[in-house]
Amino acid sequence: MVMVFNMVLMSFIIMGGVWVFSSKRKHLLATLLSLEFIMLGLFLMLFIMLNLYPQDLYFMMIFLTFSVCEGALGLSILVSMIRTHGNDFFQTFSILQC
Repeated sequence: MVMVFNMVLMSFIIMGGVWVFSSKRKHLLATLLSLEFIMLGLFLMLFIMLNLYPQDLYFMMIFLTFSVCEGALGLSILVSMIRTHGNDFFQTFSILQC
């Protein structure tokens, strides 16, 4: 019963992150935060599911490594965008500019 409640809670966390990711498209920072929220929900779901099989806990470390790399890449894009354009609005960022 508790596992079903946890899975429903993690599903709400992931769906909330997907909703924010699809609705907040003005700022790059809000988009990156929603991606990290989705990753947190997926990590918690993996932790609950893989806790039943102790020999598969190495997969969680690989998942965390990729999640950290995704966050670092997003922050580097955010910093370079703020340095070149002065803000993180998508409207001021044009593909035609070099």
